[in-house]
Amino acid sequence: MNFPKNFLWGCATSSYQIEGAAEEDGKTPSIWDTFTHEKNRIRDNRNGDTACDHYHRYKEDLQIMAEMGIKAYRFSISWPRVMSYDADAQQVNGSENRKGMDFYDRLIDGLLEKNIEPWITLYHWDLPLEIERRGGFRNRDCRYWMADYASRIAKRFGDRVQHFITINEAPCIIGTGYMEGRFAPGLTLSVKEGLNAAHNLLLAHGSMVQALRAAAPQKIQVGFVHCGAAHYPASESEEDIAAYRRAQSAVEVKPGVPDMSSLTYWLDPVYKGTYPRAAWESFPDDMPVIRNGDMELISTPTDFHGHNVYNGSPIAADTTKPDGWRIVPFSAGYSKTAAGWPVTPESLKWLPQFLSERYKKPVYITENGMSGTDRIFLDGKVHDPQRIDFTSRYLQNLAAAIKAGADVRGYFHWSLLDNFEWASGYTERFGLVYVDYETGRRIPKDSAEWYAAVIRSNGSAL
Repeated sequence: MNFPKNFLWGCATSSYQIEGAAEEDGKTPSIWDTFTHEKNRIRDNRNGDTACDHYHRYKEDLQIMAEMGIKAYRFSISWPRVMSYDADAQQVNGSENRKGMDFYDRLIDGLLEKNIEPWITLYHWDLPLEIERRGGFRNRDCRYWMADYASRIAKRFGDRVQHFITINEAPCIIGTGYMEGRFAPGLTLSVKEGLNAAHNLLLAHGSMVQALRAAAPQKIQVGFVHCGAAHYPASESEEDIAAYRRAQSAVEVKPGVPDMSSLTYWLDPVYKGTYPRAAWESFPDDMPVIRNGDMELISTPTDFHGHNVYNGSPIAADTTKPDGWRIVPFSAGYSKTAAGWPVTPESLKWLPQFLSERYKKPVYITENGMSGTDRIFLDGKVHDPQRIDFTSRYLQNLAAAIKAGADVRGYFHWSLLDNFEWASGYTERFGLVYVDYETGRRIPKDSAEWYAAVIRSNGSAL
């Protein structure tokens, strides 16, 4: 396998999905704390009040990572754990919660003691409830609150942390949370309102980049993490490859309906300083008002691009279609995960090439993994051959992308632990480590041992 000498092998988690301790040590509510306590929002009416209890068991989790040989750990800061806001005031600056900050000090120091590189994601969906009450991403001023938060995190941890991610998966934040209502805060905005919220989110990203660089006591690396469809050509014919590129640049799911998982709608502003022309043509009456300096702020230079890759669809040329492409249906009995997601390892061959060519940024695969029907077997172990096969196929395709010229610097497996999987509650297990939610017991799965061997061999074990 063609992985660079200094390729970074890691794993990832997010705060609300694993930490628990929902009301301890001064933590204030997030939009997910309230959303999950609303009836019928989450499967089986579960919530993340305890989750994996990582807040109390983080030392055990650090030891597991060390034994696996994990080189980097991507985790998110719980904004409402480290900051609080006066419900009656509109001030930009919140109050720091010392105990919350202290927790991340201990976590970061523990990682460094075990030679694991900490990667901080500043925003992985758990918006402080008081910020949402002020409009959240509907409020153009959200950029000021997020910049202040980013500045405080950089000042506190920038002496030990080199890599910071501003925002994780904008399509889920705005598309699923603000427009579809399936994620917190559970809103159903119009297209015009949704695209305006998306613009405000991008302004917040740019403001956070500037705040991080201004506050960090050392040179840091800053990136933006996206998700969305990771399509691939149905064949390697020139026609299908050209059709694939057009599909990856699409901005609507049907005329007048935005594809909130679009690559170019989100990434062109961040890396090119402009919304794609197709967006203005498709949504002429719904695009946000662009004020002087907006696009310059949004496109504040970053150091890397992070992408979360799970699946996509095969794309074929079709001259009968207006855009010249179509999605090829999967064959009967196609491979899928326990979550029902298709298994498309080709996604990790083609998407990194598209990103490298279009945006000229180093790429990190910041999430990739699968949900399995994992259980404790009679021998007391957790055997998950499907995850091993899944990850091996995806990594082999990632190696092919690198060989083809994609500038991919690292890979973070999702996830270290089985966890609270958002609207699915605890019904989906994505972890390399099994978690018994009743007792908190951790059991590394067979895939954890397999991934450790991949790391030791820098991928040659594949």
